[in-house]
Amino acid sequence: MKAVVMAGGEGTRLRPMTSSMPKPLLPVVNRPIMEHVLRLLKRHGLTETVVTVQFLASLVKNYFGDGEELGMELTYANEERPLGTAGSVKNAEEALKDDAFLVISGDALTDFDLTELIQFHKEKGALVTVCLTRVPNPLEFGITIVDEDGKVERFLEKPTWGQVFSDTVNTGIYVMEPEVFDYVDPDVSVDWSGDVFPQLMKEGKPIYGFVAEGYWEDVGTHESYVKAQADVLDGKVDIDIDGFEISPGVWVAEGAEVHADAVLRGPLYIGDYAKVEAGVEMREHTVIGSNVVVKADAFLHKTVVHDNVFIGAQTNLRGAVIGKNTDIMRAARIEDGAVIGDECLVGEESIIQGNVRVYPFKTIEAGAFVNTSVIWESRGQAHLFGARGVSGILNVEITPELAVRLAGAYATTLKKGSQVTTARDHSRGARALKRAVISALQASAIDVRDLENVPLPVARQQTARGSAGGIMIRTTPGVPDCVDIMFLDERGADLSQGGQRKLDRVYARQEYRRAFPGEIGDLHFPSSVYDSYTGSLLRAVDTTGIADSGLKVVVDAANGSSGLVLPSLLGRLGVEALTINPGLDEARPTETAETRRAGLVRLGEIVASARADFGIRFDPVGERLSLVDEKGRIIEDDRALLVMLDLVAAERRSGRVALPVTTTRIAEQVAAYHGTQVEWTTTSPDDLTRVARMDGTIFGGDGRGGFIVPEFSSVFDATAAFARLIGLVARTQLTLSQIDARIPRAHVLRRDIATPWAVKGMVMRTVVEAAGERSVDTTDGVRVVEADGRWILVLPDPAEAVTHLWAEGPDDASAQALLDEWTAVVDAAGTNAA
Repeated sequence: MKAVVMAGGEGTRLRPMTSSMPKPLLPVVNRPIMEHVLRLLKRHGLTETVVTVQFLASLVKNYFGDGEELGMELTYANEERPLGTAGSVKNAEEALKDDAFLVISGDALTDFDLTELIQFHKEKGALVTVCLTRVPNPLEFGITIVDEDGKVERFLEKPTWGQVFSDTVNTGIYVMEPEVFDYVDPDVSVDWSGDVFPQLMKEGKPIYGFVAEGYWEDVGTHESYVKAQADVLDGKVDIDIDGFEISPGVWVAEGAEVHADAVLRGPLYIGDYAKVEAGVEMREHTVIGSNVVVKADAFLHKTVVHDNVFIGAQTNLRGAVIGKNTDIMRAARIEDGAVIGDECLVGEESIIQGNVRVYPFKTIEAGAFVNTSVIWESRGQAHLFGARGVSGILNVEITPELAVRLAGAYATTLKKGSQVTTARDHSRGARALKRAVISALQASAIDVRDLENVPLPVARQQTARGSAGGIMIRTTPGVPDCVDIMFLDERGADLSQGGQRKLDRVYARQEYRRAFPGEIGDLHFPSSVYDSYTGSLLRAVDTTGIADSGLKVVVDAANGSSGLVLPSLLGRLGVEALTINPGLDEARPTETAETRRAGLVRLGEIVASARADFGIRFDPVGERLSLVDEKGRIIEDDRALLVMLDLVAAERRSGRVALPVTTTRIAEQVAAYHGTQVEWTTTSPDDLTRVARMDGTIFGGDGRGGFIVPEFSSVFDATAAFARLIGLVARTQLTLSQIDARIPRAHVLRRDIATPWAVKGMVMRTVVEAAGERSVDTTDGVRVVEADGRWILVLPDPAEAVTHLWAEGPDDASAQALLDEWTAVVDAAGTNAA
């Protein structure tokens, strides 16, 4: 006997899950509903099956193919338009006309004994046998009445409670003889229960009802979909679960990684090659699909997660359904009954209320509160570029596919035959992405000059030597799971805002240039990169006095790429140096704040015990540095900026220094004391670079370990800053602690406030209005200066749904009071606007 699986329905009640996926492919415990149906058919010997398809038919065909993997023979009957339950089977008549056949829905979960059903049909000599089951609430189903012999006496479709005269309902499973096709008109919409069966009964044809024992669930609503998952896990339905039961009710599929510190309270299921980190808590009736990543301290309860989903740290998911390829970012909260469609992005700390539907391909901005369904518009703002180029989680937000498209877009903004310099840090992720970038550049008629693994300042300097631009890929500072794709201009500086917009437009339009076969770009690897860099640096920076100073320094390369350039530099400087952590460590391409602090403490201990003049610690890509004085005490980054400013200004006695508006105004006092002036810039490194290129600029820094040495380059360069610092200390003959001690203490405090994109403009307007008659500076954001000199800076983040606040006063208490006052202004403005 053959079977017919009806798989053409649109599943409108299950949207947004069925907006981009046909209902039969919806997974139940990580297998499509229809696969469970096909396995049931095979179990009862029904291996020859015709599948009727219509909505998103190609997806069903592509998934199941000819059925070989299931040990079945599948063919397909395609409907050009919906033909109803009977019309769709009539459409497959050619394959079914020779013998009795079984009809079953591809989107109902059951374990009925089909062999017993078929035997009943044969014994009764029926034309049609309807498979029935008893349900507690028959309102959504067709009620069927049978006599003592099992013959059907009456059908009633979708009754009201006043019409309910039985709890026995039609499951949509039938065994039929081919003569039934005589009662179905071709190419028109016809239903079994509404059209065909009443006619057969009118003519007295033998229609029987078989009341089956077992499990049956019509997966037609979100509630029934979630219930089906729970029923499988609770063992209420006899189907195979793909995996290993590692403890009672806890199923884990092949290749899944579950940390020993994760808490699993079954019954639950974890799909193949999923990864569950430490601190995760999963409770009963949670189903995790294939290749899902669940980050530390996430909480999931009665939640169904489809394949290839990223669930960030500290997220909270209760009773939700998450579509495939969706990213749920850190600390997001999704409440009971909410459904997130395929390929969505739910931003950090956002809240999605219960029963909200988010349709596929939507973005929910960070910090958003969503209490209505998102169908057409995205509740967020897409940003290609952030503060560090294009950044995101490796293989979640930043994939090789994205890298190829970005590099293709960047190449399209350049002339054919141009040269681009590429470089990376020492992480495996950056190496893999850079290879994708190089391929895309060459395929777009761009010659590539690959530096491989070098410090970021070296990549900038080499880019400036004849390239039209550059691409540097590194691990995001302090975030080991993330990467930055940094685009450089012909000077080696970060791509300007205008350049970013141009690249953004090409990327958005996907209008990538491709080379003809004879135009494919070349790839070469320059030699002597470090000698060239060191030679240029020593010719530009004043190193007089170093050789005769007898200085002794401890240099911590932090197992980063700075260790590659230091041997060439230290030998030519002629300074006694003890280098620690010089080797590259692929497992640590960046460092957290805690790791950095611990490294500085250890550096301080070595400096003190070695009686060195100071210690210096590079970041992993050689862009920023941290200082330790001769006593082994850490000089905090904001103080290190003032120390360097004091040394440079004292020696130059004129000129301009470039500092962001977030810097303490004590910097003005230090600069003025030595006859120099401060040029305030925005917080963008691009703006600091702009001022650093101007004639008369002698120094620049951002207060976070980034220093600019304008006589050598206009970008942050820790190696150049180190060389300059040694010369300054050698010539001034003062210790770093002495310089630090003569600079007044600063009291600058900072706070970040979550602010939805939609209200940022209102917040800033409210801040300006609240400033009243006080002095206002709009260099970057809004800086309000009080009459007594205290100031507050309110600055909206350009890439995240956050507003940053800085406050400075004569002491911490005064700065804290100012910060609290303006926090209330920002919070009130955001609340009123929302």
